[in-house]
Amino acid sequence: MKQSIKTIKERLFDPTFNDPAFLQELLADERAGVQKLLQQYEKQLVKQQLLREKYEEMRRFENEAFQQGARFIAGLDEVGRGPLAGPVVSAAVILPKECQILGLNDSKQLSAKKREELFIEIQNKAVAVGIGVVSPEEIDRINIYQASRLAMKEALIDLAVKPEHLLIDAMTIETDIPQQSLIKGDARSISIAAASIIAKVYRDNLMKDFHDVYPFYGFDQNAGYGTKVHLEGLAAHGICPIHRKTFAPVKQYL
Repeated sequence: MKQSIKTIKERLFDPTFNDPAFLQELLADERAGVQKLLQQYEKQLVKQQLLREKYEEMRRFENEAFQQGARFIAGLDEVGRGPLAGPVVSAAVILPKECQILGLNDSKQLSAKKREELFIEIQNKAVAVGIGVVSPEEIDRINIYQASRLAMKEALIDLAVKPEHLLIDAMTIETDIPQQSLIKGDARSISIAAASIIAKVYRDNLMKDFHDVYPFYGFDQNAGYGTKVHLEGLAAHGICPIHRKTFAPVKQYL
């Protein structure tokens, strides 16, 4: 008796599936539904292979550092330079040498759902994760560039394991640890990509919490960026305590 389409689908798309004989049986199954499943399965295999190739390509800088003797390599990235409200957040992530987290990329290139999935996987697999948060008040005091650097230093200090090499997205920081600054590093290095995802999800969740306190600006949807809803909220209600007072157009409501 032939298996149902539903049963075949569950078996075929199980992450642990590895049964060439079963695939041969399906190739001989003339049902249109089965052949459609096989086409989807083939597409998934191609997609997974491309993700593996992308991952290996993005390990180049980590591999170079490992070859030079470093054991713990931290990727650092920040999010939240552009918003009109909220803190700037940085993350530092040390991944194990033998680690595979397929799909790592610049957090801005990923869907919110994918970021959340990778956030959990990174937390589960990382050697260490550090977070640095710099407040809107501090951003206004020292400027956003220096605040971003400060957040990175705080994320580095927050790591439970001291790294021996740093890969940083388009920035340098004051430290005695050897560092590499990579332009568009969040799309070129797995460690920086992981840090970008951790920082983005962490900050988005912070802004959702702030939305509960200051509901007029749509922080749960715009994360503090200057969207239409946010600007309308500013016009109607003025600023709130987490607005960056040195940023236009916030300044006009002081």
